Amino acid sequence: MSRTLHADIVVIGAGSGGLSVASGAAQLGLKTVLFEKGEMGGDCLNYGCVPSKALIAAAKVAHTLRSPGNLGIGAGAEPQIDFAAVMAHVHRAIATIAPHDSQERFEGLGCTVVRETARFVGEDTVQGGDVRVKARKIVIATGSRPKLPPSPGLEATPYLTNETLFDLTEQPSHLIILGAGPIGLELGQAFARLGTKVTVLEADRALPREDADLAAIVIEAVRADGVDLREGARATAVAATADGVAVSYRLGDQETRVEGSHLLVATGRAPNVEGLDLSLAGIGLDERGSILTDDQLLTTNRRVFAIGDVSGQGGFTHTAGAHAGLIIRKALFAQPIKASALMVPRATYTDPEIAAVGLSEAQARALYGADIQVITADFSGNDRAVAEGRTDGKGKLILSAKGQVLGAAIVGPAAGDLIQPWVLAMTSKLKLTAMTSIIAPYPTRGEINKRLAGQYFTPLLFSARTRLLVSLLKRLA
Repeated sequence: MSRTLHADIVVIGAGSGGLSVASGAAQLGLKTVLFEKGEMGGDCLNYGCVPSKALIAAAKVAHTLRSPGNLGIGAGAEPQIDFAAVMAHVHRAIATIAPHDSQERFEGLGCTVVRETARFVGEDTVQGGDVRVKARKIVIATGSRPKLPPSPGLEATPYLTNETLFDLTEQPSHLIILGAGPIGLELGQAFARLGTKVTVLEADRALPREDADLAAIVIEAVRADGVDLREGARATAVAATADGVAVSYRLGDQETRVEGSHLLVATGRAPNVEGLDLSLAGIGLDERGSILTDDQLLTTNRRVFAIGDVSGQGGFTHTAGAHAGLIIRKALFAQPIKASALMVPRATYTDPEIAAVGLSEAQARALYGADIQVITADFSGNDRAVAEGRTDGKGKLILSAKGQVLGAAIVGPAAGDLIQPWVLAMTSKLKLTAMTSIIAPYPTRGEINKRLAGQYFTPLLFSARTRLLVSLLKRLA
């Protein structure tokens, strides 16, 4: 027999966005019900951001021991990789963070947590198991899952995704990866550094969202670590073999086959909408299968919001978190919101990292043609980078003809941290003089941001007109 509850707000999905909404609503005294059928913390904690960065950290140690660089420290013996211990480290990281996202914590905040699959049974009613909840507002935060390519034979072949990869206890001898986006390259480089032979097949080009000149720096580094990256290689068939898997692919006019011990599919993400019975609530989907939302994150049912991956308005954990903040403002405080106004950065945690915010150069040229300015600065001119022996990478600034910041990107160690001043600048609509006016500690990699901004003013500052003005002022003085 089902029991019926009444709530101010129902949240479906206990990932980053859903937990943030539920936490905020409960702490504000609203009656909150949270549905989660799987692990609390969602994809990011259990299968994505946290475990992948823990694996990358272990791989970086192995790389450093193997290749200390040119700082006068000799390379030691080949590092001894205890793969089971590496995976134990990965799961310790998850376990350490998990209490913050736990059912117990959220029940302590006042949430009713229902560990069942939720589905709509009406425009304002959700049911999971024997619990039916009628709510004033509903937030769908069900995230996304790995998207499988239409490769013949895949369904009959053992394969890994980010949801199963971190359950491995034995190290793959040869890992074949389909897809050279952020997930494919991050994990490909990490496994190569841990001693696994890695082949990455990409139908298009690697890191297609980034400008080619920036992506090339990452690609060169990944290949230098031993990853066999084959761009323009479209998988045509997948099959199980006695020793693992085989992938046939077309590269140019040639049909080729590669065999390995394991296959990782990293060809994108698909929104989690199955089983929600959205039609019973009058909620529509867009052409990509994401929930159709407007700029206020409202669905076609005006009682229901969708945030994060499932909304089709962002594929990052931090986007879902930002959406949650907007929902708190809109649903609870009736403030106007505009999701498209968010300045959402992105980062790929290869070594070197690549991070960006706003428009890429290609996007800016498509919108504004030649009426943009592009400024670059290499880390070879950054004293901290020189001191560390890591001058690979550069920064790029995309400006309008009048000097408005349209986008920024950085390739290099800690690029995900270094991009943050540009996120602030674009969010707050700061002028470039705000960046040139800061005093950066010396020597730091962050000085590259001040250098990028300063280069915009260099032609004006040292122009013939300015030199004439200085000459006149000198005479007057």
